[in-house]
Amino acid sequence: MADLQTPPKTSRSHGAVSLATAVLAISAFGLLAACASLTGSKRGNAQVPQPVKPVDLDQYAGRWYEFARYENRFERGCEGVTADYVKRPDGLIAVTNSCHEGGPEGTVRVAEGRAKVVADSHNAKLKVSFFGPFYVGNYWVLDHAADYSWSIVGEPSGRYLWILTRTAQPDATLRAELVSRVAALGYDTSMLRQTRQ
Repeated sequence: MADLQTPPKTSRSHGAVSLATAVLAISAFGLLAACASLTGSKRGNAQVPQPVKPVDLDQYAGRWYEFARYENRFERGCEGVTADYVKRPDGLIAVTNSCHEGGPEGTVRVAEGRAKVVADSHNAKLKVSFFGPFYVGNYWVLDHAADYSWSIVGEPSGRYLWILTRTAQPDATLRAELVSRVAALGYDTSMLRQTRQ
């Protein structure tokens, strides 16, 4: 094992250290820029409520259609958005998000990740990862139908919100009910952007 306290003093090791330092600095800058862009977005709810309904993951699994959302940078220009959740044998949940760029018939863009349940949340809170081993995204099921025909998903900052349904084109009565439920949760409904399916 190499002695970490007395590295050999060669120009080659100095170059490697300089390169590593530069890579770390660039990575740190990128992380700070990402955090700044995240915190710069408008909040739609200053006091996001804690989820109160337990979630049955077997019933929650399957395909969801995005009825509406708060606009966000990673879905900009996306229509025809779907999310597919599948329970994995290791206890995690496979996540596949798809969208059509520019319109419902546009080019398909897919993001695959995984989620794990937050302990003591009755399956209503998950941490999601689309980037390696890091579970950084919060996914809170704030409300859902008893038959899992719709779901309202948020996260603690109040900057992100999704309304999901099992049908691509929910009827007018259900759409109105969902917007009303979002308002009752404390969200600014004027920020909702309906997704074209």
